[in-house]
Amino acid sequence: MATPNVIIDPVTRIEGHLRIQAYAIPDGKGGGTIKDPGLSASTMVRGVEQILKGRDPRDAWAFTQRICGVCTVVHGLTSVRAVENAIGIKVSKNADYIRNMMIGAQYVHDHVMHFYHLHALDWVDVVSALKAIPANTASLSAKNNPNYKPNNGKLPDAIYFQNVLDRLNGLVNRGQLGLFANGYWGHSAYKLSPEENLLLVSHYLEALGWAREVVKLHTIFGGKDPHPNLVVGGMPCTLSSNTGPVSEDKGGTSLNTAGLAIIKKSVDTMKTFVDQVYLPDVVLVATKYKEWADYGATEGNFLCFGEFPDPALVKKEFVDGAIDYPAGYVFPPGVIWANNLNGLFPFDESKVTENVAHAWYSGSDAGAHPSVGSTVLNYTGPAPDSASYMLDESKRYSWIKSPRYNGQPMEVGPLAHILMMHARNTLDTDKQVRTGVAQYWTGALKLGFDQLNSTLGRIFCRMLETKIIADQMANWYQRYEANKAGAYWNPNTFTRLTQPKSWPKSVGFGFTEAPRGALGHWVKINPTTYMIDNYQCIVASQWNAGPRDAKGIEGPYEHALVGHVLADVKKPLEVLRTIHSFDPCIGCAVHIVDSEGQPLVQVEVNHSYRSLS
Repeated sequence: MATPNVIIDPVTRIEGHLRIQAYAIPDGKGGGTIKDPGLSASTMVRGVEQILKGRDPRDAWAFTQRICGVCTVVHGLTSVRAVENAIGIKVSKNADYIRNMMIGAQYVHDHVMHFYHLHALDWVDVVSALKAIPANTASLSAKNNPNYKPNNGKLPDAIYFQNVLDRLNGLVNRGQLGLFANGYWGHSAYKLSPEENLLLVSHYLEALGWAREVVKLHTIFGGKDPHPNLVVGGMPCTLSSNTGPVSEDKGGTSLNTAGLAIIKKSVDTMKTFVDQVYLPDVVLVATKYKEWADYGATEGNFLCFGEFPDPALVKKEFVDGAIDYPAGYVFPPGVIWANNLNGLFPFDESKVTENVAHAWYSGSDAGAHPSVGSTVLNYTGPAPDSASYMLDESKRYSWIKSPRYNGQPMEVGPLAHILMMHARNTLDTDKQVRTGVAQYWTGALKLGFDQLNSTLGRIFCRMLETKIIADQMANWYQRYEANKAGAYWNPNTFTRLTQPKSWPKSVGFGFTEAPRGALGHWVKINPTTYMIDNYQCIVASQWNAGPRDAKGIEGPYEHALVGHVLADVKKPLEVLRTIHSFDPCIGCAVHIVDSEGQPLVQVEVNHSYRSLS
């Protein structure tokens, strides 16, 4: 790669620290075209794997949740599943229903927040909204979001949008743009009208209040949010006989009649906002930026571990190999190769490897299965405070490892989920995918199905899967409510948990499809001490943001930048659009230790019921 003339460090509006380097061939007008793959590098390091060594595997979920402040439920549940797989525990229907709802709530919350608060600002010119005529914005709202009442209908729409405009004007006049600061406002790549910009800014603000309602589901089922409580073997909750608000005087738990009413309201709130605001807003943006279906494609290899098990469909429990039965999950485990979008191949966990040829770790450049992998820091890059700090793609340049499946880079996330459901075409949710693609993507937008592998395709697929999950949330809640008096643990769970000598194997694999894609945890338990010997995680943003491998093959982020045309090399908004379309979470992707490789925190955990004898 030639000397980079496009450098973004850090990439903002993401979790963590990411550096992008690329070279754009100048066009003589201040712009340029990226011809070669860019360089994607994490410049922060973690290391939860080291902290877990020597700890009780039944406690691992509480630590892995701290990998990220965003992806909390999914890391905890993936850890729980890994230990359940090793110990040989099957969970009850209620546990699956509750877990599905907790993960589903994180999906809906995460995707809506990503669109409005992280990614929409790549498409919405906030300052342009100052030129909007509120009455015209009200007319646009009636057309684009006909069933939605801004501010719960407390004010006439035109007055409401005038109030939003006045607030925005006040921020600009005081020089206090806050979250809207440091944007490329006025960039020639922005295409929305002032009224469209004002409409989306107003929905940005409304989504903030909406998010507070959505997370209540986690606080009732899991006790708090973020980092709700989970447990190996089921769920740490049971239905309380107390029917009123929870208090120390009355006893009971929040999972009671009052709590269930809050959960039901939360589920309804999710679906309403997705149907009436998020979906039409994505279509509105996509209509104005259809050319972005021609940018941001990866190599066309897609991977999914599978998620949202349906007790009515899973014919084998996970511990007996349910991952080989794709019809048992809303998101099927599977693989798509080389843009063969109608071919869904089985997923084989043994084919997963990660290598460190271009990452700052000691280990196998060729790649090792995570069950025998390691996390040993080995920084060989330039001095971080160097005035000429520049990373070289021919050397080690990132704190993210390079995961591979059968030796190939894979894209994971919403695009993979939608493509695999479309290819499977078995469940009602698969039919819903096909209907959504036909109605909006190939219908209203008149784009080709193969163009889903693109920057715009990821945005569309994230919206479509949010719609599907929001609809499924009501189904899971109804099934749970009908079975709420049932078991939250299987009868043999407690005995198995407290008798380590009965554990059938020492290595367990747990999987989840996080909002950003395939997430796997591998745990190795010492057969004598029953403590953790080794723990490794491969997360979604590793698959997507990982650097080149030993063969020099770039990861999805890097490959996706090829061909981008930049209007202004000094303001690379176009690069941000594609990188943000993956919804990066770098805090998850890197592997918390200090500069000497020692844990930053020591936590003692004691549970009186446990016995290792």
